[in-house]
Amino acid sequence: MMKKILTTAFTITLLSCTAAFADVSNQAKLQYNQGLDYYRMGQYDQAVTAFKNAIALEPNYIDAYYNLGVVLQQTDKSAEALSVFKQIIVRNPNDYEAIYNAAVLSYKLGQTENAKRYLAIIPENSSVINKARALASSMDTDIETIATELKEQAAANAAKVPQSNGDYTNLASPTGVTTDKAGNLYVASFSNNSITKITPSGARSDFVKSSSLNGPIDIEADSDGNIYVANYNADNVVKITPSGTITQLLGNVKKPYCLHLRDGMLFISSQGSNTVVRYRL
Repeated sequence: MMKKILTTAFTITLLSCTAAFADVSNQAKLQYNQGLDYYRMGQYDQAVTAFKNAIALEPNYIDAYYNLGVVLQQTDKSAEALSVFKQIIVRNPNDYEAIYNAAVLSYKLGQTENAKRYLAIIPENSSVINKARALASSMDTDIETIATELKEQAAANAAKVPQSNGDYTNLASPTGVTTDKAGNLYVASFSNNSITKITPSGARSDFVKSSSLNGPIDIEADSDGNIYVANYNADNVVKITPSGTITQLLGNVKKPYCLHLRDGMLFISSQGSNTVVRYRL
């Protein structure tokens, strides 16, 4: 799709109103084009609503996601904009313009390590590589150093687990397990909609039990102690912070089953759609 440069506070691009996708419904195109009209008139709230309506009608409407992210970014709704650009990256991991915008927003939100992870995957031949290098420079680093640091960090954060044989008993329908960098074990309970935390010394506690968990079947932990949960019965993936705060990370994943985390990329197997989803954290 051709892009049209419009004046924004971030000198970013808004996609033109050319309807390039034949499989997008007329109603979705109508909402999309209304969003463009609202944007040009400076009616940003209405533009956001129109783009969201287009996405509701066509969940894979990349152009609508992109323009929604642009408007949210311009109106200083950085967290919402970041979430939107992540949705683009899930659907097209090679959309380096969306990846760059995700890096910018992550850095603005104080998520420097996440910003670096995004920058590290932008290739040299990308049209945004110069902007990516400039962003890295503003962090007092460069892309090559970022890549080296991420490799070293992954090795340093390898989880330490007890080395003696044994078992943990009396767990309610245990499914997924993971450990954090301190060696704590987390066990998902499919039937109990909970996650149990077991320390290296064997002390156990309810890490979280919530209605936001619905058939947790697999879990993964990142280097910051966040836990990611495949909610099999809820068709979504949620994130749990070390303090126990739960937020939806990704919706509309049909019967998510297994999770795997590597170098800031979360892989999710979707039994309901016979696919594996990639999600840059």
